Amino acid sequence: MHQLSNSRLLRSARAILVSAALLVPATAAHADAGFQKWIANFYATAAKGGISKSTYQQAFKGVKTPDPDVLEKAAYQPEFKHKIWDYLDSRVNPYTVKIGQEMAAKYGRTLAAVEKRYGVDRNILLAIWSMESNYGAVLSKEDRLHYVPRALATLAYADPKRAKFARTQLIAALKIIQNGDIPAAEMTGSWAGAMGHTQFIPSSYLLYAVDADGNGHRDIWNSVPDALATAANLLHKNGWQPGKTWGYEVVAPGGGSAYEGQTKTLAQWQKLGFRRPTGSGFRNGGDRAELLMPAGADGPAFLMTRNFFVIKRYNASNSYAMGVGMLADQLAGYGGVKQRWPRPDGSLDISEKFELQTRLKQLGYYDGEVDGNLGSSSKAAIEAVQSRLGLAADGEPSTRLLQALRK
Repeated sequence: MHQLSNSRLLRSARAILVSAALLVPATAAHADAGFQKWIANFYATAAKGGISKSTYQQAFKGVKTPDPDVLEKAAYQPEFKHKIWDYLDSRVNPYTVKIGQEMAAKYGRTLAAVEKRYGVDRNILLAIWSMESNYGAVLSKEDRLHYVPRALATLAYADPKRAKFARTQLIAALKIIQNGDIPAAEMTGSWAGAMGHTQFIPSSYLLYAVDADGNGHRDIWNSVPDALATAANLLHKNGWQPGKTWGYEVVAPGGGSAYEGQTKTLAQWQKLGFRRPTGSGFRNGGDRAELLMPAGADGPAFLMTRNFFVIKRYNASNSYAMGVGMLADQLAGYGGVKQRWPRPDGSLDISEKFELQTRLKQLGYYDGEVDGNLGSSSKAAIEAVQSRLGLAADGEPSTRLLQALRK
């Protein structure tokens, strides 16, 4: 495969971040003797998993306390779910398409080589890269990075709900260090141990990681070829069907929602009156597909083929797999969903969210990225301009506010 040089600057920055995280005050270093005892005692389990004493000592050198940010993030896991259209708006939009197209041009040779070797569409890989790490952008954000052995040890020690998972992943992380793919000081990831451009947990890394750039290391942190090939390898080994789509948007006939969750051939669905919004038929009519209506009978319907369920081996969420497929389609030059989502009256669609952010920026209320994600900065700007316009200052976007700004 095409070999690309790694960024030494990025590697150094990550090492500095991890080193800084390990430098705790002397008083704090003695504040949790229980954690230090846990680390000492866990070596017996790690040794049974093949971890050497030197690897273990290297991984936990300077680790004296649990990572408080990990525990805070683990505790703050909202139970509510975003509506499917809000979830997709934040992940499939002009910004993610624009950056994806830039990455497609930049890494064209790598993507072509990975696609040829594993049979996975390059646009699917770009979409996963976007969904997992915003094309690697999150890897430079200090508040998103944690030293993986410390993070997993923290969960194993202080989070009973995740302790079993964390112990398993910690041993896998130690094996990665022992194999020499990444220096211990550079093993950063999410609070739950997901690592690199394509956010692999350690056990999945051991199963699927690939040295695509040929430098002797499987480095999903610094090597885009390695990261993309690793994602492709996961999909390939879980049954990806080359040259076939992930699914079709369809218009359901009256009463068609009664079939949701059923699986039939595409030809059988067509006989039942399910058709594509464009009026075109289905390729490979003998392929089986499951009917999914994520917004209920009032929203679009989809016939999901085998590749959709292969994407779910990466992340089991239907919304995630839909986001990957829809972003991949737009990166390939196809349009988005043709039918309207059943959004509440007065709410904004994705194009209107971009327009709102643009207008807030032009007025000097917002200085962030125009990306359609109406996070805390956007909501603060909305609240400020609502106050100026004499509207209820609730920080919520609405067609009423957008219409006022247009005037």
